[in-house]
Amino acid sequence: MSPSRLSVLGVSALLLTACGTVPDDAAGAAAAAPPGVLKIDTSPEQNRIRAEKVEVIAAEVPAAIRAKGEFLIGTSTFEPPLSFVADDNVTPIGVEEDIASLVADVLGLKLRIEATSWENLFLAVRSGKYTAGFSNITVTEERKDVYDFATYRLDQLAWEVPKDSTITSIAKPADVAGLSVAVGSGTNQEKILLGWDKQNRAAGLKPAQIQYYKQAADTYLALKSGRIQAYFAPNPTSAYHAAVSGDTKIVGTYSGAGPTLQGLIAAMTQKGNGLAKPIADALDALIKDGTYAKVLARWGLSNEAVPESLVNPPGLPREQ
Repeated sequence: MSPSRLSVLGVSALLLTACGTVPDDAAGAAAAAPPGVLKIDTSPEQNRIRAEKVEVIAAEVPAAIRAKGEFLIGTSTFEPPLSFVADDNVTPIGVEEDIASLVADVLGLKLRIEATSWENLFLAVRSGKYTAGFSNITVTEERKDVYDFATYRLDQLAWEVPKDSTITSIAKPADVAGLSVAVGSGTNQEKILLGWDKQNRAAGLKPAQIQYYKQAADTYLALKSGRIQAYFAPNPTSAYHAAVSGDTKIVGTYSGAGPTLQGLIAAMTQKGNGLAKPIADALDALIKDGTYAKVLARWGLSNEAVPESLVNPPGLPREQ
């Protein structure tokens, strides 16, 4: 994904009002929270889920990085649940940091996290300053020219509706015919929605009533009041909101790459530095032992789980 979003501050303020203290695992969180509501630990301490070093995988790490003993990663998303700051307004936390922490554990490296701008993240990984980037980065064919990737989440968009909505599924253009739908202006999901609406009009179906809001808080107020019936947005923020608020539900997801390719989110490394495969092997070990699934559940993102980590898979096509 790219950083095209509704107001980050609006999303953060809205979501963090629903956050509290969470036990270390998803089962404990469910026991401590009201039914249907996920409690999130936003303290700087975090008490992250941890993993053990796997010697055979750690031995794959390039010698120079092994000798330094550090896994310096960059992140730049700045919104829950991807990557944001804890209650101290300094410490980076989120699903990206948690997954990077697990990978560092398996590789036997000390994790260090640096928050930066989206543009600087790519420059710093390309130059080798950062060992890797963990920042909701979508694999694309153009990026593969310059970077290597090890995938760890699906790149999904989501359809979010009120909890009590009679809408149970949105999976195809006809499902949005006649609906009042909110979407972010200039985003990938807007492009998809406009394409669906065009197909519906051509087929003689009712047009969608497309609404735009500058603030996420305004979007959710409109959803709650019934002014809109659905919200089409990036899955991480929607799934997280649904989990922590208990006011909404996800009734469908759609690949961020469109109808012909499942988009994938990946750790990004310097091209040819030999680190993508060890990261992928570490992720596969974490998937196999269940710690990966626990981290996704902790942040309400179980629906973005992948069965395995892929190195440099097919990415979004080059722009014509």
